[in-house]
Amino acid sequence: MEKVAATLGRQARRRKCPSHGRPPIPHLWLLTDPARTPDPAAAIARLPAGAAVIYRAFGDRGAAKTARRLRRLTRQRGLKLLIGADWRLAAAVGADGVHLPQRLMGLATRLRRLKPAWLITAAAHDGAALVAGARLGLDAMLVSVVFPSFSPSAGAPLGTVRFAALIRRSKVPVIALGGVNDQTAAKLSSSHAAGLAGIGGFEKR
Repeated sequence: MEKVAATLGRQARRRKCPSHGRPPIPHLWLLTDPARTPDPAAAIARLPAGAAVIYRAFGDRGAAKTARRLRRLTRQRGLKLLIGADWRLAAAVGADGVHLPQRLMGLATRLRRLKPAWLITAAAHDGAALVAGARLGLDAMLVSVVFPSFSPSAGAPLGTVRFAALIRRSKVPVIALGGVNDQTAAKLSSSHAAGLAGIGGFEKR
């Protein structure tokens, strides 16, 4: 998965993948999940420098404590840390940015004014979201679900053909999410994705 993600990142840079004049985005992303990554530190320890972590608290009362711990870990390993949905928590712990659900991507304009240096990404599940994300100047969008996923909220998978068709004309870098792991990643090598994201794809090998 890591090798394919690196290849996609290089291809995106050669294509001069739109980035609104900002630095290149990470090509490998870990999303935390209370059930599927109960110990995110273990997965973080296996990420290469330059990768990104999206901490998703899902209402956890201990979110601030966990976020501070992940901030320390990611700094030590040279990783980017984004906080899912909660931009106030992101600011409080000194995160590198925020990841917005599709329904909240409209906040991107305000957040860019408040935190110009932040990495701001959002989820996307259709072409209209990609168009909106480009208009809002998002740094990247995580499009899902590409392959069958164990996530309880996952819908029907797009598959490689539909995924590639959906993102090929995107004006914002796209990260593939949903069922992405060592076995499926190679199927995305010519998809025009700018990178790969996973939840359960970083288990110890």
